[in-house]
Formats: sequence, C-alpha cells, structure tokens
Amino acid sequence: MYQKLLIANRGEIAVRIIRACREMGIDTVAVCSTADREALHAQLADECVCIGAERPKDSYLNMEQILSAAVTTGAQAIHPGFGFLSENTKFAKMCSQCGIDFIGPSPECIERMGDKAEARSTMIRAKVPVIPGTETFLTDAVEAKKCAEKIGYPVMIKACAGGGGKGMRVAAHAEEFEELFVMAQNETMQAFGDNRMYLEKYLEHARHIEFQILADKYGNTVHLGERDCSVQRRHQKMVEESPAVFLDDKLRREMGKAAVQAAKAAGYYSAGTVEFLVDRDGKFYFMEMNTRIQVEHPVTEMVTGIDLIKQMIKIAAGERLEYRQKDIVVQGHAIECRISAEDPKRGFLPCAGTVTNLYLPGGNGVRVDSLLYNGCSVPPYYDSMLAKVIVHGDTRQEAIRRMQSALGELVIEGITTNLDFQYGLVCSRLFEEGNAQAINDALEERCRKIC
Repeated sequence: MYQKLLIANRGEIAVRIIRACREMGIDTVAVCSTADREALHAQLADECVCIGAERPKDSYLNMEQILSAAVTTGAQAIHPGFGFLSENTKFAKMCSQCGIDFIGPSPECIERMGDKAEARSTMIRAKVPVIPGTETFLTDAVEAKKCAEKIGYPVMIKACAGGGGKGMRVAAHAEEFEELFVMAQNETMQAFGDNRMYLEKYLEHARHIEFQILADKYGNTVHLGERDCSVQRRHQKMVEESPAVFLDDKLRREMGKAAVQAAKAAGYYSAGTVEFLVDRDGKFYFMEMNTRIQVEHPVTEMVTGIDLIKQMIKIAAGERLEYRQKDIVVQGHAIECRISAEDPKRGFLPCAGTVTNLYLPGGNGVRVDSLLYNGCSVPPYYDSMLAKVIVHGDTRQEAIRRMQSALGELVIEGITTNLDFQYGLVCSRLFEEGNAQAINDALEERCRKIC
C-alpha cells in the first residue's frame, strides 16, 4: 500500500480523498492555486504545494507542475478526483512515465471510453444496447443534417469529448438543426478543444440511470446498484438517489448485467459508472461510461456501506477486489442534493464571495461533504459546487423527510446559493411523486423566462 498520495484536485472531493487516506494510514499531499492557499483541502493535507496562479490552466490543469509536486514530495500515487485531469489520457500516461500510479483506469481505457463515438462502437461490439445514432464522428453541419434525417427527429447533438452537459443540443426539426449543431460544436471547442460531434435519437421523457462499477486489474467486476440522476437542469444533475424506485427487479438485474458487461468490454478497472437512458416502455440504452469517481458517489456509499475512494486506492495498488456480486446488498434509500454558489433568480449564474456564517446539519443518516468553513473565500475561477448533502433512510419517504430537515437546518451566509431552491424542490409534490420529467420541464421553463 502507498505511504504517500497526492490529490490533483480541490474542493470537497479533495477533502473527501484526504479523509479516506487518513483512515488508511496514508500521508497526503494537496496542491493548490494561489487563490486556494487557505482552502480547506490545503489546510487538512499533511503537505501542500502551490502549483500556480488562479486560473485552472495555470494550476489544476498544469500537468507538469502537478507531477513536479508529486516527485518532489515523494508521492507514489495521484488521485485526480473528478473534473480537471480525471479523464485526461495524456496525464495518466505522464504519471506512468514518472513512475507514479494514476488512481483510475488505464490511459487506453480512458481514451476509448472518453471518446463517445468510440465508446458506442465498443458497446455495439459487446452487444450492450445503444441508442440509435451515428457510428462515426461528424464535423460538418450539412453532412450531420443528412444523418439526422436518417435517424429521425428529434435528435440529440453531442460532443465526442468532454461531459457535464457541454456541447449538447436537442434538435426537434430540420429547420433548426444546422444552427444548433454549430452552437454545440462551438461550445465543445471552447470547453474541450475538440470539434467532433455525433448524433443520437433523442428519447423523450427518458430516465437517466447509472450503475456504479468496481473492477480490479484481474478481471473481477461487480456493480453496486443504480443511481437515478433524472432530475437535471439543462443536462446537469441536481438531485440523485438510490435505488431508482421505478425499476423492477427484472429490469434492475438486466441493467446491472449489461453494466458489468460494458465495463469488461472496455477493459476497465477502478471505480467507474455506466450510464443508461430508460425509455417509457422500460427499454434501456447505453449512453456513456465515466472513467472516474463521480460527484454523486456518496449515494451508493450510503446504501451499500462500501467506501469507493478506498476501493479505488486499493485497486490501483494492485489489490484484488474484496467483493463478489452476491456480497453487494443495497439497504434503504439515499438522496443527494448539490449546494452551489449560484443564483437561481439570475439564471443560476455562479457567485463568489466570503462565507460569513455557516451551520452544517447532522444527525442520524445525514452526511455533508463540503469545502466550507466560517470565513472561507469562494473564488470565481472554479466549479460553483460548495457542498453535497446526503441522507439515508429506511424508505424513500423517510429519506425525503430527512433531506427536508437537513436542508432546513443548513445555513450559508455571505454568499448567494441555490439552497432555498433545492429545499423547495425536495419539498415539492412532483419530487415526492418521483416525476422527474415534470420537474425538468419546469426548470427549463424557468431558465427560459429568466434568460
């Protein structure tokens, strides 16, 4: 096992990894930008190295500086968290070249599954159901329109690279297709420096279901059940829960088997997520695979009792998986709400500032993963997520009530957040009914009116 590990990230995920390492007896090295010198992760780690200026490209995306920090401090492994360099093939290769373990899958697997078009082809060969769409990438809007007409409208325009809802548009008819294609392409160029796109049939009123995977380097693979991530604002997740109440046991088994099949087809090891869309008829289709830990991983930890960060570290160090599929038992129900520094009244624009008063909820079945403390500064350069409130209950009803209570107790002053908005969402009749589509339609209409 490692003696020292560097975390190539910031915020609540860096804090989460530091805490897991403490429990494993592993020393930690944090990296920080000049804007994050007083950040919580920088203070909690055993060592901290400032790697550059405020902008991500000068710090958290600066591969050379991060690797230099790892070599200088004697770190044997690097955990990338999520975002930033977590799915960067070049960085994973550079880690290997420096004799440092990358805590995640192989560079080849990251590359294969990070390219959405290649991922589709891999799943087709593995006989995992995929959404009807193009088999190769597209760069020309006119040529793409011809493909869209063959697929049939509405179609989803998606970027081959990246994620997080960027480079995605839904074209309802031919008249708007080319304009939307160019908009999505420009967005993905700005975000990822890649203009390759592909098309999928848009499944209306589909549920977004993802299965958590654990796999070691010896071919042992299990899934840890599903998460329902259907409540979204413009393709960005807002609330996640497990298990998905609308799945019956038969469909759950089929999807879990397909998720394991997908991971094995990709040659995957580490923790990862296979994402599906489920249509109104109960048919499911592969959407993508995330080759990293995800924001919503605590939901799975709450219902299974398995620490995913620790498992990632053990797998990277060469240990065999501790579990067989029969050992995985999902108990109760868990829900996660993302609390972000953004203003719902102004189109969810990100906000920055200083936290002047903070109270985090607690109690039985309540967990808060956060970067906050009284007096901390929230800089404008990074993702706006401040905290994740996660609750567990014996039933979904109990979990909902527990989330309502936890959000009602949470206090964050000095900076504008979406806390009140999230509280209203989980208190709504639509959420209690599990009507994700109605919630998403309402969110879209609200954003449209604001914008």
